[in-house]
Amino acid sequence: MPSSMPPVHRVAVLALDGVIPFELGIPSRIFGAALAEDGSPLYDVRVCTLDGGTVRTSDGFSIVAAHGPEILSQADTVVVPPTHELRTRAEDGSLGAELSAALGLIRPGTRTVSICTGAYALAAAGLLDGRRATTHWWEAAHFRSLFPRVLLDEDVLFVDDGDVLTSAGAAAGVDLCLHLVRRDHGSATANQVARRCVVPPWRDGGQAQYIERPVPEPTSATTAPTRAWALQRLDRPLTLTELAGHAGMSVRTFTRRFRDEAGTTPGQWLTAQRVELAKQLLETSDLTVDHIADRTGFGSGNSLRQHMRALVGVSPAAYRRTFHLATGGSAPDEEFAR
Repeated sequence: MPSSMPPVHRVAVLALDGVIPFELGIPSRIFGAALAEDGSPLYDVRVCTLDGGTVRTSDGFSIVAAHGPEILSQADTVVVPPTHELRTRAEDGSLGAELSAALGLIRPGTRTVSICTGAYALAAAGLLDGRRATTHWWEAAHFRSLFPRVLLDEDVLFVDDGDVLTSAGAAAGVDLCLHLVRRDHGSATANQVARRCVVPPWRDGGQAQYIERPVPEPTSATTAPTRAWALQRLDRPLTLTELAGHAGMSVRTFTRRFRDEAGTTPGQWLTAQRVELAKQLLETSDLTVDHIADRTGFGSGNSLRQHMRALVGVSPAAYRRTFHLATGGSAPDEEFAR
């Protein structure tokens, strides 16, 4: 029997005075590109302000939102993009009456998301106390001094703590929104969104932020072609020597340049890509775990299970039960899901 179409997920984006335009547009761009099989939208994204009026941006122009804070009480997900002024508000020890009242409208259990310094608003409201979170690395020391109860990790792109999620600066907001699409509707939908928006389909939240690292000169050799080459060969063992040889570099140079460009080691990157491929196969096929392990280069079902638990937090069987049905497939027999 065909599965019913999921209900439209309501997303409210709170634009505060001084909002940074790029990050403000990320939720509408990413969630707005997520479509059901019949072409209907999976998300209803609406932008609001504290009074329903105009707000200044950080870039010398203003925007007019169509909604006031009342839509926060109806949202399934609330997103707070960054503004430099949140830093000052937090230093004064108060969000201000309007912002406090607006955040108070959010229903308990609503998924709440911050991009970059939007984390200041969530932290000042007490939503991050005792929880893992991140923000832009540049603000880490200042943020930690104001909110010592927050378990801040400035070395990652984003943190998923269940109903509260935070991201680092700029493009990390894209990664977080794609992660939410993947969490809600599976990798196939998230990958389609990434293709429509012409952005990388997946960067793991634990990937390092790019902190004080020089950008390679345009004429410098890059590991990008080797990464693309490796993605087509995940089913076979790939040694560091083989990867470096393909890139025409020494192992030492390749390892250093790979970390500079990808934010992780070649081995960690390969494992993450293999897990990502395994997730897609678990969602879209009825292959056994052993077959998927073979096609993703893990060699054995036990190895795949260990890496899935380490990186995703669940077994292949649990992941398949959650996402195979979400993408419209039929549930495979339990013996194939183990």
